Amino acid sequence: MGATLSEHQERFMVASPPGAASPATPAPPAAPGEPSAPAQAPVFKNCWSCRVLSGSGLIGAGAYVYWAARKPMKLGYAPGPGTITQMVVGISIACWGVVVLTDPKGKAYRVA
Repeated sequence: MGATLSEHQERFMVASPPGAASPATPAPPAAPGEPSAPAQAPVFKNCWSCRVLSGSGLIGAGAYVYWAARKPMKLGYAPGPGTITQMVVGISIACWGVVVLTDPKGKAYRVA
């Protein structure tokens, strides 16, 4: 019971290869007047399956929030400010999912 976890672990020193004796020197910082390197595009910019999964999940979450707010209204209760707010939030979440699915900004930069 636990004998392997409580045993002393020995550390071994590994010899470094020749030429690796000095640590790598970092690049000098850019001068204030020089332009910096351009920002790289995200790696997952065109991942269709990621957009479908997250977009449909957001649409589903928005639909759930909206219909959860509609349930008391179907029972005959008058909608209050909280119910209206919940419906607006649900619609907003669903619209966010549509934007993720359609990817309007990414299409302008897509390389064919």
